[in-house]
Amino acid sequence: MKKMTVVICNYNYEQFLAEAIDSALAQDYMNTHIMVIDDGSTDGSRAIMEGYGTRITSVFKDNGGQVSAYNLGVQLVETDYVLFLDSDDVLYPGAVAEVMQRFERENPAKVQFRLDVIDPMSKRTGIFVPHSGINGDCRDLLLGGWLYPSPPASGNAYSVKALRQIFPIPEAATNRYGADFYAIYGAALVGPISTIPKSLGGYRVNDDGARGVSFANSEQTDKAPKAFTARWATLRDIASRRLGMQLPAEFHDFAHEKAHFCSSVYQAPLTTRWRWMLNDSHAYLHAIVANPFWSLKKKVGTLVLSSLCLVPYSPIADYAVRYISNPLARHGAG
Repeated sequence: MKKMTVVICNYNYEQFLAEAIDSALAQDYMNTHIMVIDDGSTDGSRAIMEGYGTRITSVFKDNGGQVSAYNLGVQLVETDYVLFLDSDDVLYPGAVAEVMQRFERENPAKVQFRLDVIDPMSKRTGIFVPHSGINGDCRDLLLGGWLYPSPPASGNAYSVKALRQIFPIPEAATNRYGADFYAIYGAALVGPISTIPKSLGGYRVNDDGARGVSFANSEQTDKAPKAFTARWATLRDIASRRLGMQLPAEFHDFAHEKAHFCSSVYQAPLTTRWRWMLNDSHAYLHAIVANPFWSLKKKVGTLVLSSLCLVPYSPIADYAVRYISNPLARHGAG
């Protein structure tokens, strides 16, 4: 029986850490190992980790950011497969067993699964991510610049052999976060992807303003586009030097483009919204119309919703932007 390591990367999340560890320890796949990497926390995380004794492997390091924690995790794991679980997220019982069935049957570079969005009290919101998946070889899509639909970090498990062709990622003050970006898309350059179309874990959204336009814990809408662009440039360099693959200079991703859309038109004057749509919306519209992962119905619906940002009545315009950008905002509409 092949082995899986669940690596929990933690920084100052003492209020959620025990729940994440407990969810990993509760897996019924016998060859599941738990490693917790603490990235220089200054709260009570160390005491929580030490309380588990030998049931987990505890690793303490100086603070260096998520990229450094992933680099160390990929280096230290001694199993064939690894799942990086954020310390504020959880795995459902049986998750590892289902993932390992996919690895055994299909031998992909990555297995991904849906995550239910949960609130700070661990209550399910009724929303899950992502809403679409993909199976098979994604290399041609990536070489064409298209980022495929993937769950956040905790919804992905990897072949360690595949990750070691991508990691370590260069560590720099401007590249501390977004390690899951390199794992998610780097693995797809090495081998096929397998998607389990059901929720096997919970993705916690801690932002108090989660029903606005932001749907990320670590990066605001206006910062995400720059971060993604920088990460893509780094991945291009890694793909060229280590894999001999040439990724295009630009990439296409609706999540990235809608961040531009939101930061440009949300709560903006009517003239600003029209000016953006007429002059600066090409990449946004291309990410909808040419999207290889979406149905015609979804494309048309998104275009219609996007056009509502141009109506003079700002409550309708802003509601449309929130609906497009944040599934929690849709769910809370009533």
